[in-house]
Amino acid sequence: MHPKLVALVTGANQGIGLQIAKKLAAKDFTVLLGSRNLARGVEAAAAIPGDARAVQLDVTDRVSIAEAANRIRAELGRLDVLVQNAAISNIRKTQLGLSLAEYAPMNVASKVSLDEVKAIWETNVFGVLAVYQAMVPLLREASAGRIVNVSSGVGSLTRTMDPSNSYRRMFTPGYSASKAAMNAMTVAMAIELEGTNVRVNAVSPGFTKTNLNGYEGTESVEQGALEAVRLALIGPDGPSGGFTHATLGCLPW
Repeated sequence: MHPKLVALVTGANQGIGLQIAKKLAAKDFTVLLGSRNLARGVEAAAAIPGDARAVQLDVTDRVSIAEAANRIRAELGRLDVLVQNAAISNIRKTQLGLSLAEYAPMNVASKVSLDEVKAIWETNVFGVLAVYQAMVPLLREASAGRIVNVSSGVGSLTRTMDPSNSYRRMFTPGYSASKAAMNAMTVAMAIELEGTNVRVNAVSPGFTKTNLNGYEGTESVEQGALEAVRLALIGPDGPSGGFTHATLGCLPW
């Protein structure tokens, strides 16, 4: 078995995922950068001090997921941390070169493209479940397995229904609802793994400036990665089944 703790971060060739990978590598983890495009993953891994390795992983492709799990078991024999960071927020906004404000009217429930919603959910919800199913056998074997699902504050239904929430108009059937569903997946995983050494939590990185929002966010990737890294490092007695933010603390579902 590989002598160092092993972490897999999906969607790790850029943004928050890359920052999480850097921080875990600095903690002496062997970090696997899951990347849909292997070449970009290799380039990102090469720039990280420490033991960082690229793994081709498309969370919408079950063959890709299975091959990644098989490679981890064959080459390393362990997986201690899974950070589910891979996500998409839209298709048409990027294709049309729109700002968030310009895209919003196209994305309301009565007008949103069903094909776009399905594509977003395929990555953000079904992809999360598929990766979990492939990796959880390895995580169950760890002395202190951790799963961190990178969600979003807009996925909180309670916060969204607060009229004073300035982000409530951003709740849409695509990205926002997919993160609410991801939170539900987190709860299902945490309940299944009660009584084991695996801890499962969801985190909100905040409105982070990344490619996901066309770099219109207000917080840095360093800030956005803080809570995911903290929960990736907890021990077997750490919290499970929570939804938290680095400065706001516990968030309501």
